[in-house]
Amino acid sequence: MTFGEKLKEARKEAKLSQEEFAEKIGVSRSAIAKWESDRGMPDVENLKVIASLLNISVDYLLDDDSRLSFNETREAIDLDSYMKTGKCRDKKDAACYEKYKDADAIYPLIRKKKQSFLEKTVDFIVQPGIVQMTDYMNDNDGYYLVETKGKQILVRVGRDFITSSELANKADPKKFVIGNNVFSKAMYQII
Repeated sequence: MTFGEKLKEARKEAKLSQEEFAEKIGVSRSAIAKWESDRGMPDVENLKVIASLLNISVDYLLDDDSRLSFNETREAIDLDSYMKTGKCRDKKDAACYEKYKDADAIYPLIRKKKQSFLEKTVDFIVQPGIVQMTDYMNDNDGYYLVETKGKQILVRVGRDFITSSELANKADPKKFVIGNNVFSKAMYQII
């Protein structure tokens, strides 16, 4: 799906005409038409407003992988209030389990950054694994694939928030790609 197709679909799901949408953003209707036909792109500030207005992420709009749907929730949590129990190996596992304890399956995931050619070259020359290590230091949240009621949900557990995004397309828990992230199933399963 292109940026324009995603924008048009999200606008229609929000039940807004191009005119209404343009008025809320503060641009012309022709700008909306241009964006939806992939003949132009909004600036960064307008992207933020669009994402907020349509309740979708900027990443979703700009990402060429349409695996995530519009159904995303983000809740504040206190990670320290969760305790490791049962098959939960850490507090992030416990937070995901607490939210989705009635799920059919919860697969902890290992996230790796999909590297560009330049990153692969630097990684090979400088120190194997350095790019992945740097990426992990910037994002050490816990990721989970939850299967419940015939749906799959990608869950991200951080220190302060738990974010859940319903997948539009079924993913193989063993390995799947969303945007610049490659997810693979960890060696254990919570449920």
